[in-house]
Amino acid sequence: MKKLFLSSSFDDVANRLPAFIGEKLAGKVVTFIPTANVPQDYDGYVLSAKAAFESLGLTIDELEVSTASPSDIQTKLTQNDYIYVSGGNSFFLLQELKRTGADQLIIDQINQGKLYIGESAGSIITSPDIAYISAMDSTKKAPLLTSTEGLNLVDFYTLPHATNEPFEEEAQEIIAAYGNKIKLKPISNDQVIMVLGDTIRVS
Repeated sequence: MKKLFLSSSFDDVANRLPAFIGEKLAGKVVTFIPTANVPQDYDGYVLSAKAAFESLGLTIDELEVSTASPSDIQTKLTQNDYIYVSGGNSFFLLQELKRTGADQLIIDQINQGKLYIGESAGSIITSPDIAYISAMDSTKKAPLLTSTEGLNLVDFYTLPHATNEPFEEEAQEIIAAYGNKIKLKPISNDQVIMVLGDTIRVS
């Protein structure tokens, strides 16, 4: 059964993860993918997410996809318990997942029931297509990306930071441009979209 925990700010909603999973987290290993942050100037949310996982008793196994070997990508995505994908630039993230083949590995693992935890860009890429987020993320940081088709794990389009600075203005611009065209799901930093099979809940 498909299990996705999609957030804007993982640190703000991490306390809801144990109830969603319904199993003991201590001792579990999460593949931690910070790749979206590579072209960014700020990494505070990456550090906060690491601290949040550690406070839940999880072991972090970092996988920086853009520089990892194919064998590391394969091993860490298939053998660890959960997959987490951080915030940052959605287009760069998608570019690197596609370039390395990590995108299909992630899709396969989720379809087999592995929990996927997304934060901001990590949530956005689960959509059918990520072109809608261009007002919030620069496409210039992904010059090798030839298609904005996402992982297509859900039939909606997560819009993170919908009521939070510094992205509130861009979020409203996206809602105005796409609100009547695609199934947008705007969430604030203290909300999370929980997908369990065919059940989708925002809280």
